[in-house]
Amino acid sequence: MKKYSLIGVALLLAVSLAGLFFWRSGDTARDPRLPTGADFVLQSADGEVDSKAMRGKVMLIYFGYTHCPDVCPASLAAGGQAMKSLTPAERASVRMLMVSVDPERDSVKHLKEYTAFFHPEMRGVTGSPQQIADLAKAFGAGYIRQPAAADGSYAVDHTTATYVVDREGKLAAVLDLGVSNDKIVSTIRKLL
Repeated sequence: MKKYSLIGVALLLAVSLAGLFFWRSGDTARDPRLPTGADFVLQSADGEVDSKAMRGKVMLIYFGYTHCPDVCPASLAAGGQAMKSLTPAERASVRMLMVSVDPERDSVKHLKEYTAFFHPEMRGVTGSPQQIADLAKAFGAGYIRQPAAADGSYAVDHTTATYVVDREGKLAAVLDLGVSNDKIVSTIRKLL
C-alpha cells in the first residue's frame, strides 16, 4: 500500500473512532462536543435539495461516491433496507440522501441512477468541492481523494457512517457501517 493510502486510511480511522468514542450506543442524546451538522442547499437531478425544507422529517445522510467499490454499496443497501422496513406512513417522514464526496465525477444524473438502485426514494446530491468539504466538516465526516492511477482512475477514502438528522435539523445519531437493520429502524422511529 502506498504511503498516501496508509495516511488516508489512518486519518479516516481516527475520525471514525473519535465519533464512536463520543456517541453512546443506542442513545440519541447528543454529546455537546460533537458537530451538530449544518443546513445545506445541494443539487439533485430533480433540482435543489434544501435541508430547511425538510424540517419535520428525519434525514439519513451518507457521504460517499458512485465509483466506490464496496463500502458505499453496503451502506446504501442497508439504508434502502431500513426504508423498506418502515411503514408507508413512517417512510413519508424520512429522507435518505447520499452526498457525493466526488463532485468532479458524480453528475446529478448519475447520482439519481445510482441511488435509485438502492431505494426509489433515495436521492443523490452534490455541490461544489467547497460546499461538500464544508458540509462534511460540519457533520464530522472525513474523506481524502487518493492520487490518480496511470489510467486516470482514483479512489476516495471516506468515513463509513450514516448521519441521522432529527426533525428539527440537528444531528441526532451516527450509525456505523455494519449496524443491524433493527438498529437503523429503531433509531429512525425514536425520532419520528
